[in-house]
Amino acid sequence: MPASFLHINKYRWLFAGGFLLLVSIQVQVLLNAEASWEAAVWDSTITNVCIAAGCMLMTNNLRYYVPNRNKYIIILIWSLVLSAVTSAISQRILSGVLKKQPEYINLLEGTLTIRFWVAVLIISWVAVVSVLWYRQQETTEAEKRKSDAERLAKDAELYKLRQQLQPHFLFNSLNSISALAGNQPEQARKMIHQLSEFLRGTLRKEEHQWVTLSDELQHLGLYLEIEKVRFGHRLSTEIKTDDAANAMNLPPLLLQPIVENAIKFGLYDTTGSITVYISAAAADGHLVITVKNPFDPETSSPRQGTGFGLSSVQRRLYLLFARKDLLTTEVEQNLFTTIVKIPQQ
Repeated sequence: MPASFLHINKYRWLFAGGFLLLVSIQVQVLLNAEASWEAAVWDSTITNVCIAAGCMLMTNNLRYYVPNRNKYIIILIWSLVLSAVTSAISQRILSGVLKKQPEYINLLEGTLTIRFWVAVLIISWVAVVSVLWYRQQETTEAEKRKSDAERLAKDAELYKLRQQLQPHFLFNSLNSISALAGNQPEQARKMIHQLSEFLRGTLRKEEHQWVTLSDELQHLGLYLEIEKVRFGHRLSTEIKTDDAANAMNLPPLLLQPIVENAIKFGLYDTTGSITVYISAAAADGHLVITVKNPFDPETSSPRQGTGFGLSSVQRRLYLLFARKDLLTTEVEQNLFTTIVKIPQQ
């Protein structure tokens, strides 16, 4: 439920200042009409206290119910009713308090109509301000709810994208452990330990939206060690970064699918060995990460190799930055290159 503007101190003081101004003006008008000081002060105070009460009642009612635009006539009716009530109450009180001043009583009864319409004008103005205030509050709340819903949907999709990567990698690792268990039990135990460390690190990273490149590379090293157990001497890596790049931030677990894609198209359809090159540098407020892998043009299809791994990275980057130009791929002879740019916030 939106709060009344009278709950805000500066508007409360503004309302009080307006009340005092009306009292002062009415005192001067009554004095000009040859009313006594006593009658002028009593009249101005009581009349405007009643009108102020009507204004507060109006704005409080509109807090609970704001008519639709085609039903604004309801507000006018409320204003007329409240004005009539406040005028009647103030007349009754003033007639009792100043009954010993017959000249004032005649003045009071002769100005009832104008008092009524002044009350209508003031209460209607407060009603209009209240409607605009509550509409603005409702719009702000609606935009906030929409923003929160979009953020939750985006976070859910990001989480889903991250989770989809793990089963694929986990199945491959378990198959490799199964193959090693028979003839290389030591390697199988080593791989189980590395897989455990990798998954534990993955769970910790799920709690953070951003990590430094240094932390991401440390976690990536666990993944590469597991892959090197799977592929043996066929897989090697070279990683080059500088201090400036290491201190920059990126979304967690962003590099694994890129490197996995490089290993897939470098090794899966060949019997030879490859080296995956990973480099990072700072450029124009971006962290630029480059991953290169050789491939066999006769057995691999890197031009069609932007499958789930790279597409998931591209989707995550779009959800985070609303840009589609942050991941690009290049093919030159037998070298496939993936370039990722991470804007630094």
